[in-house]
Amino acid sequence: MIAITARQLREIKTPFYFYDVELLDKTLQLAVREAKRHDFHLHYALKANANPRLLEIIRERGLGADCVSGNEVEAAIKSGFPAGSIVYAGVGKSDEEIRLALQQEISCFNCESFPELEVINDIAGAMGKTARVSLRVNPNVDAHTHHYITTGVEENKFGFPVDDLEQAVNRCRELPNIEWTGLHFHVGSQITDTSVFRSLCERVNEIQRGIAARGLVPSRVNFGGGLGVDYDDPDARPVPDFAAYFQAFADSFERLPGQQVHFEPGRPVVAQCGSLVTRVLYVKEGKNKKFIILDAGMNDLIRPALYQARHRIENISALLDEPLEPYDVVGPVCESSDCFGKAVPLPVTTRRGDFFAIRSCGAYGEVMASRYNLRPIAPSRFSND
Repeated sequence: MIAITARQLREIKTPFYFYDVELLDKTLQLAVREAKRHDFHLHYALKANANPRLLEIIRERGLGADCVSGNEVEAAIKSGFPAGSIVYAGVGKSDEEIRLALQQEISCFNCESFPELEVINDIAGAMGKTARVSLRVNPNVDAHTHHYITTGVEENKFGFPVDDLEQAVNRCRELPNIEWTGLHFHVGSQITDTSVFRSLCERVNEIQRGIAARGLVPSRVNFGGGLGVDYDDPDARPVPDFAAYFQAFADSFERLPGQQVHFEPGRPVVAQCGSLVTRVLYVKEGKNKKFIILDAGMNDLIRPALYQARHRIENISALLDEPLEPYDVVGPVCESSDCFGKAVPLPVTTRRGDFFAIRSCGAYGEVMASRYNLRPIAPSRFSND
């Protein structure tokens, strides 16, 4: 159950994002412990959630930062992440963003195209800097997840095709202001089948052997993120199985002597610690179904509307043993897609004013919120407030 007090519910206007700080800290401890078993390096993916208070907690646990925009680089620096622990990815880095990252002397750019290599080299040269670069490679491995969050097959916009890798490494070596440091991979998100990660390792082994035979040996390999969480029953599995995740790579990746191995977890770190707390505005009797209309909308949590994501929905005002019936749970935004769940079993006694929790919203919830329909951005609250 969501760890929120009656006082917090009474005193705070809904909707708001609620974060269980104790669960976040437990998750971080386990992730760091299991990564250290294999001497793996972790960079938290800020795109999952860039709330400053969460970033401070994550930084205190020793994770680096994975950024996909200049503003995320600035947020990481402001939150105290050492510049040498920051990696910066993305297919469309602007000149201004590149200058910012070079000025901060981040660990490396995860570079995704030949034109980007040329631009980074030119800007670095003008600044008197050397840019450390890892090449993102598209390994053509299917993550078997939603097509909007699959990133490692050939039709995706991300990374260099494998056939271009040797040319890309050689180009890095030719450019005077580029230092090639390694390879970067990321095949998708919300992956719950560890065989996908083993398949990725097999493909990376093949790629690495191919270029190493030509004297091109990367000093680091970054496997990105992708580990999924349990959206259906978050209380049963509040912390992802980091042990099995990292063991899959330890068993399957052919690590070269002295080679660093990096990961960029986002969702598995923060997803389960966050819930969207909202209040029932109306219970509406339709012709063939009942609707629960909440004061939270798709502007607060867009994942269900964007790619049919499912979140557990709970009436936290109701008694646990009340009988249930199906409701469509919707928001107030003027769009038919503003729906959090269809035929959701909820208490028959649900009424106006009840508090609801939409669970597992710590990742890609608050950070994707908008002001569509000129609705305000939902504030955040924490269990230790």
